[in-house]
Amino acid sequence: MSLLVTVPTDRVAADIGALPADVDLRVWDLKSPAPAEHIDIVVPPYMGSTGSLDALEGLSIRLVQSQSIGYDGVADILPSGMPFANAASVHEPSTAELAVGMMIAAQRQIPRFVRAQDRGEWAPVFAESLADRRVLLVGFGGVGKAIAQRLAPFEVTMTAVARSARTERVEGIGDMEVRGIDELPTLLADAEIVVLSLPGTAETRHLFDAELIGRMAPGALLVNVGRGPLIDTDALLAALDDGRIRAALDVFEQEPVPAGHPLWSAPGLLMIPHGGGASTAMNPRMAKLIRTQIERMLAGEPPVNVVIPG
Repeated sequence: MSLLVTVPTDRVAADIGALPADVDLRVWDLKSPAPAEHIDIVVPPYMGSTGSLDALEGLSIRLVQSQSIGYDGVADILPSGMPFANAASVHEPSTAELAVGMMIAAQRQIPRFVRAQDRGEWAPVFAESLADRRVLLVGFGGVGKAIAQRLAPFEVTMTAVARSARTERVEGIGDMEVRGIDELPTLLADAEIVVLSLPGTAETRHLFDAELIGRMAPGALLVNVGRGPLIDTDALLAALDDGRIRAALDVFEQEPVPAGHPLWSAPGLLMIPHGGGASTAMNPRMAKLIRTQIERMLAGEPPVNVVIPG
């Protein structure tokens, strides 16, 4: 059995390294003509790949292997009959460490110190801690669990919320009680830091609207490393302008955020340009996932991480 596998860049091909002789690895960015009518595994470009999936129309594809965890909007564009796998296991550590970094930066006012350094100004301040804070994790999939694992040494009190209530065993922590999403409105009032890592779906769109944001404790920090549409931007801006809450965001409803948008000047807001998975941890992990899919296909085993069946 021989396989044809395409990856979007020479770098991804180099990261994968040597493959069995019966695997033909080619570089295809989905912009040039397809290298063949039948391709066993297609790996689209990392960012903005959803819009390029129409290049697969009319081809025979056994698996589309995304380089992202999120796949909102993919089902509307992906040609029918093509299984689609996300990149679970690739981005969770980087996204989680960024989430913790954003919490520390916002709590300890790191951006304020950077601006003072640019001015050559010595500007000490008595800041908020991360230690002893009550943290509400909204979403407890791979990213949510990874955030919990990294937060545990900071001596915080964690509460997790997910679609359904359950007890979840987390490596390095033990059993954690996960509350149901129906409890979210009542849990918000006690949380000092709220961290979102939910996927983007019709059900989660604008989950944090004016009503839910209004339930947050005064001065609480809202962190989003999930999907931009989880938060109603207008409602968030109103809360920031009033000084009722603070926020640290890695994802936004519109990306990139347009020049002159009110978010750029909103008080109490730390902005990161969608960099959760963009670290040196990504490339080797992505290469490992692609190799796993190749090995499983050669062995006649089903692929992992399939989120849209063919």
